[in-house]
Amino acid sequence: MQVTITARHFHLTNAIRDHVYNSVSKLEKYFDNIINAHFILAFENNQNKVELIMHIPKHNLISETSEKDMYLAIDNAVDKMEQQIKKIKGKWTDHYQKKSLKDSSLFVYANLIEKGNDRKTVKIKRMLAEDLTVDDALNRFDEIDDPYFIFKNLETDRVNVLVKKDENHYKLIEP
Repeated sequence: MQVTITARHFHLTNAIRDHVYNSVSKLEKYFDNIINAHFILAFENNQNKVELIMHIPKHNLISETSEKDMYLAIDNAVDKMEQQIKKIKGKWTDHYQKKSLKDSSLFVYANLIEKGNDRKTVKIKRMLAEDLTVDDALNRFDEIDDPYFIFKNLETDRVNVLVKKDENHYKLIEP
């Protein structure tokens, strides 16, 4: 997760910067899909104002607080964001529990067609597509004996297939 801090109308000290980083690490334990967090710290009208903008997949979350003490304002903004994250995570969890495994985008079907004398036989292999980068998938692919490896690419958020062409060459299929 990328953290950016903007200070308006006051000098940002290392102690405040460390407090922001420690506070945002508290949010990562609740939700690990945070793309970035942007803190806007301002001193306006004898008040310390903190605005926290957090980007997660398909959502932008905003929390604002204003207090006399900057540390208290940061803590309150993080607490408000924590409530929003718990609410979003609860919605995502409820949403995915209602779907069956066959309807889930994480569940992948691999159809293997065998040609017989007169008939074609289709064997269906169901597997869970793991969230991996391409490099991690290549490392995992070397550990298995199958001629293909299906995974969900973290960079593109889509299901990909790695196919072994020979000992040193692989083919990556991205639908």
